[in-house]
Amino acid sequence: MKQNKKFLISIKGVYTNYEDSDTIELFTTGDFYARGGNYYISYDETEATGFEGSRTTLKVEDSRRVTMERSGSSQAQLVIEKGVRHQCHYDMGYGDLMIGISGEKIKSSLTEQGGNLTFKYSLDVNSQLASEHEMYINIKESAN
Repeated sequence: MKQNKKFLISIKGVYTNYEDSDTIELFTTGDFYARGGNYYISYDETEATGFEGSRTTLKVEDSRRVTMERSGSSQAQLVIEKGVRHQCHYDMGYGDLMIGISGEKIKSSLTEQGGNLTFKYSLDVNSQLASEHEMYINIKESAN
């Protein structure tokens, strides 16, 4: 697959904690490619997401595991794996935090032409539930 193609990336994130719920949607272009049996989705963050100046890359290992790495002005590495709790590093902008990530659901229908990825996970701090997150991502080749 040619890596110089641009892809349209649609991301909808639903965030819920004890007090409220919020939805954020992002429509952007980025890179999408297969390597070593895994798929990679990479895009630049914007002011709308609160991570302007950062680049996010998702490594998708079928419907087993998703690793999110953010680099640049904000840095993080989150590992989402169904039924497994991972300790991960997260830069809150004012200091680093070690958080627990518990994967609840991962569903991927990605092919080299694009497709859909959905995953759900919860975050905990000091083993106390902090929030739940659901991500819906659609990838399709850009006409340009």
